[in-house]
Amino acid sequence: MLDSQKKTSAIASQEIVTVRPQVETATRQKIPYFVGISEQTAGSKGISMNLIVIPPGGRAEPHLHKDYETAIYLLKGRVETHYGEGLKQSVINEAGDFIFIPPGVPHQPYNLSDTEPVQAIVARNDPNEQENVELYDLSHNSEL
Repeated sequence: MLDSQKKTSAIASQEIVTVRPQVETATRQKIPYFVGISEQTAGSKGISMNLIVIPPGGRAEPHLHKDYETAIYLLKGRVETHYGEGLKQSVINEAGDFIFIPPGVPHQPYNLSDTEPVQAIVARNDPNEQENVELYDLSHNSEL
């Protein structure tokens, strides 16, 4: 049986699916990602849930999530996220914070530590969330 058939069968038969991500996945945001729950890994139809890691001093590429909401729980570290048009607004979050990003809001998180990685659980109401990630072009905002 193919993996996709197994996942479809798991949902059709109401089986519980366990995913243990062992390998980092390349993303458009250019930050380490460990895919947990998605359509591809678990056969989900309306959600994805992943672990992200932002290396010490690292940052994601400016981006937005087209047509879906993002909820984040910050497990470890401190992050400053620049967001909005031209990424002119910012907010600082720390371990224990829940963060909500509406669809279409440009943002770019920065790890505020030069020595410790940031770790966060990210959930989205899109089982194929990388398909709707768009890089955000800052070239029109020369003052940044």
